[in-house]
Amino acid sequence: DQPPEPVEELMSGSGTILLIDDEEIVIESVGGMIEHLGYELLVARSGKEAVRIYDTRGSDIDLVILDMIMPDMNGGETFERLKAINPNVQIILSTGYSADGQANEILQRGCQGLINKPFTLAELSEKLKRILQSPKSDG
Repeated sequence: DQPPEPVEELMSGSGTILLIDDEEIVIESVGGMIEHLGYELLVARSGKEAVRIYDTRGSDIDLVILDMIMPDMNGGETFERLKAINPNVQIILSTGYSADGQANEILQRGCQGLINKPFTLAELSEKLKRILQSPKSDG
């Protein structure tokens, strides 16, 4: 009797995730994935809004998913502002482009990872679990 083929396992989790993206379709689809996996979702539609939310609720936020390309304040600047509030902030960059210049630079400055759009629920699940379950350094 052969065991059934393994199904791609979704790893649900707990915690609060701040999703920063200016595109409504991304907020709906990725936000839905985040909630489906059991996380609490906070949404910012711009870098400025993200900084404002993080400034007031940063202690509640376990992870930030940051879009690279946004109007008014791009991913790089938003990253710097969040790092200034909390040097240990956990951030995943989300981009529709390859890890080019700016994304690479941010990864080297202490970003936890990169996820390329469009990504699947399984990819997101695995990425979140890996980062949120890794032991946090108290710097």
